Amino acid sequence: MSIRDETTVIVASGLRYKSKEPGSAFPSTPYSGNATMSCLLCGKHSLRSQMMSRRLFGKVHAVCAPQCAK
Repeated sequence: MSIRDETTVIVASGLRYKSKEPGSAFPSTPYSGNATMSCLLCGKHSLRSQMMSRRLFGKVHAVCAPQCAK
């Protein structure tokens, strides 16, 4: 069972998570070589430099390298 978080409520304007920290769960990097991305096939987040590009569904997508775990 989940524990209800009393600090987050939906206000009349529709906003939620008034106490939530702003920003992404993934830390920002000063250069794109260290950026994370999710694999199109398995959804696992990896460094962009550790992924490879494959043509899927007529477009190029990033997948785990050398083979996806799925």
